[in-house]
Amino acid sequence: MARYFTDEHEWIDVEGDTATVGITDYAQEQLGDIVFVELPEVGATVDKGGDAAVVESVKAASDVYAPITGEVVEGNASLEDDPALVNTSPEEDGWFFKMTIGDKSELDGLMDAKAYEAFVAEL
Repeated sequence: MARYFTDEHEWIDVEGDTATVGITDYAQEQLGDIVFVELPEVGATVDKGGDAAVVESVKAASDVYAPITGEVVEGNASLEDDPALVNTSPEEDGWFFKMTIGDKSELDGLMDAKAYEAFVAEL
C-alpha cells in the first residue's frame, strides 16, 4: 500500500483502485481537540482539491479536501460516535472516507512521506 500526502495536510493510502483519506498528525495537532466530523455522502463524486469533509475542533472548523478525483464508497462511521479518534489515531483509525481512484495520474502530484516531512519542517 502506497501512502501520499497533500500540501493541505491530507494523507491518502492507495490499495488497488481504492484509496483511504484522512488528515495528518500535523493537521490534527494544529486543530486541537476534534469535536465534530462531517463526512461526505457515499456515492458522492469528489474532485481533486475540492471540499470533501469538514472537521471541527475547539479552535476552528476546517475543510478536508479530496487529494484526487473519485467517488466516495465509505465513510468512517466510528467518527460520528467518537470524533476524537482523529486526535488519538489520525493516520490509522481516524481515517475519514474511502474512495475510488478516478485518475491514477493525479497521484503523481502528491508528496511521499519524506517530501511531506520536509514540507512540514519548513512551516
